[in-house]
Amino acid sequence: MKRLFALIAVFGMLFFMASNVALAQEEEAAATETATEQVEQTSAAIAEEDAAAAAEEGKSLHSQMKQKFIEGDPAFMSFVLVALILGLAFAIERVLYLNLATSNTKKLLASVEEALESGGVEAAKEVCRTTRGPVASIFYQGLDRFDHGIDVVEKTVISYGGVQAGLLEKGLSWIALFIALAPMLGFMGTVIGMIGAFDAIEVAGDISPSLVAGGIKVALITTVSGLVVAIILQIFYNYCVAKIDSIINNMEDASISLLDLLVKHNMQK
Repeated sequence: MKRLFALIAVFGMLFFMASNVALAQEEEAAATETATEQVEQTSAAIAEEDAAAAAEEGKSLHSQMKQKFIEGDPAFMSFVLVALILGLAFAIERVLYLNLATSNTKKLLASVEEALESGGVEAAKEVCRTTRGPVASIFYQGLDRFDHGIDVVEKTVISYGGVQAGLLEKGLSWIALFIALAPMLGFMGTVIGMIGAFDAIEVAGDISPSLVAGGIKVALITTVSGLVVAIILQIFYNYCVAKIDSIINNMEDASISLLDLLVKHNMQK
């Protein structure tokens, strides 16, 4: 009887241990499945993020501009683009020229005055010859005619100042041309796009948004492009005009100071 109870107890313990092992295996399998699901979810999230990043990259400014250029009909957008390129070429050339033409007139006047006192007119001419800018060129022309009298020097300075002002304004008319031309090209695309829309309506014999959407889209894109080009070139144009006014004012002020220096030097001779 005791052996029977002992066997029953042993079988009970074995059954209990087997149940615990099975339960542990089930929990381990569940944990493994949960971890696998989490990995799959993470991979899916990463894939979605990559797809979103790729889509965002596809919507970059360059891609959008290229797409709008194609949608606006390259036949008309090309003319607007050419107007922008040529206008920027003239504008950048003027900006570089005007910045190189800008000089320190006070320093130049001090150098000329020192040269007049130490070496005379020839030394002052040498200072102007080695200095860049329209002010130095005007000074040189005035000093070169010093022997003819102050009146001749004054007329020379005024005349050569007009020549230098013309050189400063060279090319501005082309920038103004492209400023006016770009919106005109855009409006021409607008008119032609609307004509295309009405032609589609005439052929279909009915008015629907899908028929006129293409023509109106071309019209709006070309108009916006022309206005954007005109705005960009107008900014450069106004900068150049302001720079020219500043240089001309410095030229006039420096020319008066030069005449005063020459009168003073003439009286000291």
